[in-house]
Amino acid sequence: MNIILFDGEEWENLLPLTFTKPIASLRMGALSFAERWEKLLDSKVSHHTKPYLQEKYPIQLQTENLFINPSFFPTVELVDKIKNLDLNQSITHKNNLVAVKTTNETPTISLNVTELNENIIHIQNSWDLFTYNFQAIEFDFDLLTKGRKSQLISETNRVLHPEKIFIEEGAKVEFSILNATEGSIYIGKDAEIMEGSMIRGGLALCEHAKINMGSKIYSGCTIGPYCKVGGEVNNAILTAYSNKGHDGFLGNSVIGEWCNLGADTNTSNLKNNYAEVKLWNYKQNRFIKTGLQFCGLIMGDYSKSAINTQFNTGTVVGVAANIFQSGFPPNLVKHYSWGGKSDSPVFTFERACEAAEKMMERRKVELSSIDKKILEHIFKLNNN
Repeated sequence: MNIILFDGEEWENLLPLTFTKPIASLRMGALSFAERWEKLLDSKVSHHTKPYLQEKYPIQLQTENLFINPSFFPTVELVDKIKNLDLNQSITHKNNLVAVKTTNETPTISLNVTELNENIIHIQNSWDLFTYNFQAIEFDFDLLTKGRKSQLISETNRVLHPEKIFIEEGAKVEFSILNATEGSIYIGKDAEIMEGSMIRGGLALCEHAKINMGSKIYSGCTIGPYCKVGGEVNNAILTAYSNKGHDGFLGNSVIGEWCNLGADTNTSNLKNNYAEVKLWNYKQNRFIKTGLQFCGLIMGDYSKSAINTQFNTGTVVGVAANIFQSGFPPNLVKHYSWGGKSDSPVFTFERACEAAEKMMERRKVELSSIDKKILEHIFKLNNN
């Protein structure tokens, strides 16, 4: 099968996280959406996304193409139905296209339609990522560990339910508390949990990620590849290559790639009056209701906060913002903000790229010319 993961209308509601990537490159659980579908279908995937992203995430078309909307989280039934799709047959859920097998170069609902009647997780907004992250961790734990044997857990640790803990090759865990009573704990290749950490499952600690000494990690957390985390974290996702290395609280949040939260950065995830949280929606150009009482920070790629930054409940930070001014930043911080206030000057494109290059250089990763084109596109959106 030639599998193409396509961006539907959900892409706009997942901004700012998707400004720099297709939906399939977002992370929830231990895997990105693309990685998960590749494992489930035992095949590589390509992407049908926005034109300015297509150079980095190219589409591979063949005579017959299987298009899948990655915003629908897989189930056993859905995967089985997709595997058995005939040409010119599609699967829908509440009139939304889930998958279609076609000779066309774009995904559209065919005449031969199968309606998916089961309850299914549909990621339609940014906050859905952390809301359903616990379920995704459990799904990925089974997917990644079935039929495999974990490394032995060091006797220096205190452990509850070791059968729900899986440690990949090269990972290190010493003198920590691992409690998998309520959820699984997955520790990826060459990851590390340093001494004195207290961990409650579900947790996905991805490859080469690190939890610093004395950290408190609650249920529903994903610490993506090469991320470093310290302090207190609850029901949050760090996508990849991002750092929250020091004390401070991060809860009910999603942090993009190449972000850094300075020491003692804190996110409020509950309003003082316990009211429903609203979040900025880029498509509607206004704050919208989330239906949630707990909702913290949504931060786009390449953004950073200085030490002691205090984020209000329900804050959205765009791409490549640099937040360092005193007081609470507003609930919407613009792309390329130099300071983080509503009236802060613009972080110039050249200086933003220079900062990104220096951060990436420490991880021996290069900011490519294609990445710069994407960042320039976003800069122009914000400064025209």
